[in-house]
Amino acid sequence: MTADSRPLLAITMGDPAGVGPEVVVSALARRRARAGSRALVVGDSRALRQAAELLGRGFPARVVRSASEADQHLGRICLLDLENADPLTIPLGQVSAAAGAAAADYITRAAELARAGEVAGIVTAPINKEALRLAGVPYPGHTEMLAALCEAREVAMMLVDGDMRVSHVTAHVALREACGLVTRCRVLSVIRLTNAALQRMGLPRPRIAVAGLNPHAGESGLFGDEEENEITPAVSDAAKEGIEAIGPLPPDTVFARHRAGEFDAVVAMTHDHGHIALKTVGFLARSGRGLRTSGVNVTLGLPIIRTSVDHGTAFDIAGKGVADPTSMVQAIQLAAQMTQGQRG
Repeated sequence: MTADSRPLLAITMGDPAGVGPEVVVSALARRRARAGSRALVVGDSRALRQAAELLGRGFPARVVRSASEADQHLGRICLLDLENADPLTIPLGQVSAAAGAAAADYITRAAELARAGEVAGIVTAPINKEALRLAGVPYPGHTEMLAALCEAREVAMMLVDGDMRVSHVTAHVALREACGLVTRCRVLSVIRLTNAALQRMGLPRPRIAVAGLNPHAGESGLFGDEEENEITPAVSDAAKEGIEAIGPLPPDTVFARHRAGEFDAVVAMTHDHGHIALKTVGFLARSGRGLRTSGVNVTLGLPIIRTSVDHGTAFDIAGKGVADPTSMVQAIQLAAQMTQGQRG
C-alpha cells in the first residue's frame, strides 16, 4: 500500500485530563498503528506535548488548518490544533467542565470532517460522562452524541476484540429502563446493523447469536416474557430477511459458544451483559500499572465509520505514563480495515 492511498482518519484526543493524550501519542508511535492509515489528530498541541514528555518521547505532528492541508504532508502525523485544553488550567486526573467542553469540541469537529468526506472515518479517545454533563453537553456518551451529530435514527454499540464481537440492544440507560427498551423492532434493528457491520469487516455471511434478556433466556416464560414476545419474533423476522441469526440463547453460556467459534457475533440485550463478557476477555489487571486494555468500540448505524478505545479516562493513572495503548492501536487498525469494506 502506498502512502497516498492510505485512508485519512481523524483521531480525537479525548478528555484532556485523562489518559487520552497519552494513548494517542503512544499508539501513533507504533508502526502497526500507522501502517494502514494516515492520522489527523484533533486535539490540543499543549496537552499532547505534555503527554509526550511524560512518556519520554517526541510527538512530531505537523500542525495543519484543515484535512485537505494534511494531504500535503503524506507520511506525517498531522494535528488539527483546537487550542482549547491548556494543561495549566485543566489539571490531570480531575473532572472538569473545561475538559468536558474540549472533548466535545474534538468529537464535533471530527464528525464534521467525516460527514463532509474529508476524512475516511474517526477514532476516538475516551471521554468522561460527568465532565460532559458539567459542560452542559446533553449526551451521556460518544454513541448518543455522534448519533445526534450525524442525524442517525438507529445506532448501536458493538465491542470487538479479535474474533469476539458483541453488539448491544440497549446501552447507557438504567437497567430498569433497559428492560422496557427490548422490543421486537429494536432487536431486529440491532441484528440488521450487526449483520451489515460484520459484512463490512469481511464476513460475507455472518452467524449471529441473539442472547436472551432473562435468566436461562426466560425458561419458556417462567422468568420473564420478553424472549417470547419480543426477541424470538425479531430473530424470526431477521431469518426471513436472509440473516443467519439464532436465539434467544441463555446469556450465561452464549459467550462461551461464541469464543469457541460457533458464532461471529452476539447481540446482547443490555450494556453489562455484553461489556462484562468482552472486558473479562480483553482486560488484564496489572498491579500498580493499571489495566492492559484490549478491544474496540464501534458505533453501528452511523453514516460514517467510528471506532474507539474500549476503556475510560482512567483519571487514577493519568499523567503516570503507564496507560496501555493497545486498544487505541486496535481501534485505528479496525477503522482502516472498515474503510476498505466501505470502498468495496
